[in-house]
Amino acid sequence: MSIARPASPGRLPLFALLGFASGLPLVMFSTVLALRLQAAGAALVVIGFFAWVQLLPSAKFLWAPLLDRYDVPGFARCWGRRRGWILLALLGIATALAGLGMSDPRDLRLTAGYAVLLAFWTTTLDIAVDAWRIEQAPTPEAQGPIAAANLWGYRSAMVAAGSGALLLADRGGWGIAYLVVAGGALLPFPLIAMMKGEGRRTVALLTGLLASAAILTVVGLVAGAITWGVVAAGSAGGIGAATNVTPYVLLACMLPFVAMAIALPRIRRAGPTSRLRTSLALGPYVEFFRRYDHVAIVLLAFVSLYRMGDVLALNLSKPMIRSLGYSLTQIGLADSHVAFAATIAGIGAGGWIAARWSPGRGLAMGALFAAIGNLGFVWLAHRPPVEAWLYLATAADQFGNAMAAAVFVVYLSLLVDPRFAGAQYAFLSGFAFLLPRLLAGAGGGMVVAIGYDGFFLLSALLSLAAILFVPFVVRPKPAL
Repeated sequence: MSIARPASPGRLPLFALLGFASGLPLVMFSTVLALRLQAAGAALVVIGFFAWVQLLPSAKFLWAPLLDRYDVPGFARCWGRRRGWILLALLGIATALAGLGMSDPRDLRLTAGYAVLLAFWTTTLDIAVDAWRIEQAPTPEAQGPIAAANLWGYRSAMVAAGSGALLLADRGGWGIAYLVVAGGALLPFPLIAMMKGEGRRTVALLTGLLASAAILTVVGLVAGAITWGVVAAGSAGGIGAATNVTPYVLLACMLPFVAMAIALPRIRRAGPTSRLRTSLALGPYVEFFRRYDHVAIVLLAFVSLYRMGDVLALNLSKPMIRSLGYSLTQIGLADSHVAFAATIAGIGAGGWIAARWSPGRGLAMGALFAAIGNLGFVWLAHRPPVEAWLYLATAADQFGNAMAAAVFVVYLSLLVDPRFAGAQYAFLSGFAFLLPRLLAGAGGGMVVAIGYDGFFLLSALLSLAAILFVPFVVRPKPAL
């Protein structure tokens, strides 16, 4: 497959719309699903467990190499490999959203199964879009605008889905809310299908739709079997609403770093023809460790900590606000115009900082404002339920996290080897959320132990801790 030519300014709206399609489902299997489960009477600890669905994006490196190597039948012949996977993923997202909206949230196994499917296809879309974005913009000057456009769409969608779904749910029910969001996620599909390609578009579209139906069915069956097995194993192991899983989660967070330290000497010794370096599944990641050597472990520790506060707050911020006495409509309104304006401003500020400031100053500023956003929830927990206070806390949270996200995306994009753009970016961005999402699954138990204000104070301190790493990761020099 040939490398695509750099993106023209006319492609920026498309990348913004693709970001929009990626951002819509995220809140539907995180914050919105948490509120839906709360409304159905699920215990706070169980709601916290559902944050582990978000671990799937952190494991995207497992199937990202497949997107670098294989085509989607039909779609790829006309529109190419990257856009072919994008079209398939969009169909998967819409299907999973519809299923999640129609399922009964009291059936935790079925709800978890659809949530896992939604997370899988959302992640697949992210892999394909990120790879296409990196190929289209190989320099820092080109990467800044295209990354900002993608993030504007992404964060705007989180705002639109977070607010719109709650307003619709308050008026027409949860099923209607999920179906409307499913329609919104499909918006890029006709635009890509109308783009100029090779061969007959109608034949490619029909062939691609038939192939997609088969792929979606197989993936759905596999995801359902895995989900039911995991839930059954957890129940058999005594994991329930009263289980404190925090110590086990903290232990699990250490395992990836132990494994990397053990594997690094062997990676150093691997020659050019070694299976480690030529393997489709492992090669791109082995090359990352060979490129940065021992600094790779420091880099991964930093990226796993940088977005910690944002991820910990994601699942439980809305249940906390609801518990303070705010209605779904009030939360939805705060998540609409207030959050949208703050998000746009935060991404704009982050994109400007990434382009003009030194990487170290930009990363530190992003972490600082992300921490301020988390402290806003601590402040809100001690205020009466006044909409103005809710708007202020929401604005601080959205601005800080959007700024940090913009700086962070550019930083990660410049760490990857262009030869393995899709796989290595998937690995870095996935690992960045692995440990935070592991801890987020124990968030319900943490809140029970230390309260909402203690939980959000802890998340803010973890965001600030990332600043300590900045001097060591700001300009990592490749070892090879």
